[in-house]
Amino acid sequence: MERARAGPLARFASHVAGAILAPLVPLSFSRPGFRARRPGFEGEERDLRGRVAVVTGANAGIGLATTEGLAARGAKVILACRSEARGEEARGALLARHPDADLEVRSLDMASLRSVADFVDGLGADRLDILVHNAGLLPDVKELSPDGLEMTFAVHVAGPFALTRRLLPALAASAATPRDGATPEGARVITVSSGGMYGRGLTLEDWRWERRPYDGVAAYAATKRMQVELNRLWADRWSEGDVAFHAMHPGWVDTGSVRSSLPRFHRLTRAILRDAEEGADTIVWLAAASSLPGPSGSFWFDRHRASTSWWPGTASTEAGREELWSLLERVVGD
Repeated sequence: MERARAGPLARFASHVAGAILAPLVPLSFSRPGFRARRPGFEGEERDLRGRVAVVTGANAGIGLATTEGLAARGAKVILACRSEARGEEARGALLARHPDADLEVRSLDMASLRSVADFVDGLGADRLDILVHNAGLLPDVKELSPDGLEMTFAVHVAGPFALTRRLLPALAASAATPRDGATPEGARVITVSSGGMYGRGLTLEDWRWERRPYDGVAAYAATKRMQVELNRLWADRWSEGDVAFHAMHPGWVDTGSVRSSLPRFHRLTRAILRDAEEGADTIVWLAAASSLPGPSGSFWFDRHRASTSWWPGTASTEAGREELWSLLERVVGD
């Protein structure tokens, strides 16, 4: 499946718009920022027919829009949802718009390491082409996961780490073996982070939130920073394989979680928030693009590679990333 490539003038205009808007966060992350860049978006896509994707948190918001984008391009999409009932509702809505879509709902609670293990065992996949880590939450009060972990850390960091590790054999098999006679193009793991991580450096000090008052927004931002650094770690450790790891942030998107967890922010910005399809655009592009203008481990915003640190003191070190990896190995275990 191919779409027309943007012309040189449109691509130049898109880069200029990005350069102008990047320092102006409200414009850059907003719907006007997306639409200013959109004319220069690259459009060539690989054929996703016959490929299998897993999308976590697929029943609503960005996850649902991502699922629709992948299914519309021919992929079989497994909706990995904490609530199977809501997943089936989402599947029904998608099938009403795309009757030929190949969609399957499976139960997965990213907060539970047992649920992650059961999901992978039940999936029984010998190959997987696309894995999208999208599930997320922003709690008002401190909650603990079934494994005793602070909830945002469990859902955003520990759960995705465990899921990626357990699915690596299937991802590697997809990368190594042609499908339907086609040349293998490599599997892709995509992590949906947040622009909120820009205000945080990588720190593991009191990561359990035991010695300070709990702040859900700060916990969210800290774990979103961890996701971006973990993406680089996976790319470094899988540098010789054909599994590529990419992280992105979708901008400011009008989702149910934003409306419920950040009501004041939503009231102030709702006129310029992106819709779910705009938020999912870069995710679908990362999954479907024939080639990407950046290596594994890259961080993306509106189909362009983006810096992971804007403010002094937020740049991460190799030692800090290694400490994060060691922590996750201890927490997740086998």
